[in-house]
Amino acid sequence: MKHFDTLHNITQYLEAFAQERDWEQFHSPKNLSMALSVECSELMEHFQWLTEEASGTLDNHTHQAVSEEVVDVLLYTLRLASVLNIDLPTAIAHKTHKNEQKYPIDKVKGSAKKYNQYE
Repeated sequence: MKHFDTLHNITQYLEAFAQERDWEQFHSPKNLSMALSVECSELMEHFQWLTEEASGTLDNHTHQAVSEEVVDVLLYTLRLASVLNIDLPTAIAHKTHKNEQKYPIDKVKGSAKKYNQYE
């Protein structure tokens, strides 16, 4: 079993995985974004009819299945970012800064409102 310690290592693995299987031809941004959406739907399916409380106390089998779906979502996200040449650390820094500006603590603390609903 492989061990990955950085997003970069995972991305390199995913690139090699696709190359070795001649799957790059299928990994267009359109196809990867659609696959990502499917994986998100598969993740949501595990929670679809659960109560709020039950969603936080999954049995072992469901927890394992959810874990695998979360990983699928992450892997497709990383692959899409790679194909689109998105520098994730830089993009994350930019987006988190933007979120801090959109959601200042003094205006949104404890509120679930969207940024355009509290001003």
